[in-house]
Amino acid sequence: MNTGDLAVFAAVAQAGGMNKAARLLHTVQSNVTQRIRLLEGELGVPLFNRHSRGVALTAAGTKLLPYAHRIGHLLIEAKRAATDGPEPSGRLIIGSLETTAALRMPPILARFAAAYPQVDLVLQTGTTAALVDEVLARRLDGAFVVGPVRHADLAADTILVEKLAVVTAPWIPSFAAWVRSVAREGREVKTIVFRSGCTYRDMLDSQLKESGVRDIRRHEFGTLDGIIGCVAAGIGITLLPLGVVQPALREGRVAVHPPGGNRAQAPTVFIRRGDSSVSTALTRFLALAHQTGGALRRSASPERSGPRRARSGRRPIGRTSGSRGGTRPRGTSKPAP
Repeated sequence: MNTGDLAVFAAVAQAGGMNKAARLLHTVQSNVTQRIRLLEGELGVPLFNRHSRGVALTAAGTKLLPYAHRIGHLLIEAKRAATDGPEPSGRLIIGSLETTAALRMPPILARFAAAYPQVDLVLQTGTTAALVDEVLARRLDGAFVVGPVRHADLAADTILVEKLAVVTAPWIPSFAAWVRSVAREGREVKTIVFRSGCTYRDMLDSQLKESGVRDIRRHEFGTLDGIIGCVAAGIGITLLPLGVVQPALREGRVAVHPPGGNRAQAPTVFIRRGDSSVSTALTRFLALAHQTGGALRRSASPERSGPRRARSGRRPIGRTSGSRGGTRPRGTSKPAP
């Protein structure tokens, strides 16, 4: 058994058939079939069950597959480590939350691209759960996710701490009072969130349930602009880092409120596999990320408590002249979140 045999075995397992694996490996099917038969003969156990639609892993094949993947990744890392020089170069694949990509990544990416033009930097966005899986599978060099992250195979490094806010339409003056009323009346709450695996989504669900809300209808969106736009239209509510909603807040399109419990802030951490070598490119990238995070911490100002709304003159958004608190602006309808 050698690394070539294991690479062929992993390709067949991935493709689900000898012919498909041959196309992946740019060879002929007879070569793939022969390599698998020789490997099975050497081990003395069948690795695949053959059927009309292709192949399926046996119990022995299932046990072998993680080792095949691990050896393949180790070979790639060994080559990278051996060829990694003092000047950053090559490909660097970084994962990020959608919110972090929008709010924090631009200055890091701009400085890194200017300083290290020989690095091909790729940014991939996703939820915390999805990004953790991608890093564990070694498909990402590392990722920015919501912490804390505790996993035996991961190293986590806190970059900064984000202030969080419940975001609603501007005509809701008090989220705490509104959610108590909703819970008391047994009404449905609509949330505008990223797909399953998003930590901010889970935090909002937890807060609503703690407040007594029994019926939560989630509307999933793939973009930050889509989420904020729907909240501004009164379709539902969300929970996000305060920084990403500041433009909408200044324009008076949304109101923000302090989350309950221990949800006022959340750390953004950079995770990577603890057993992987750290390339020069990743080392320099993390140094820039820490510099940016430190500058943000130094420039942060204390946050006042209570809901925040954009101001126009001296009149809060959500009131018209002569109206009482909590009324919507004149000429607008009030969809129920």
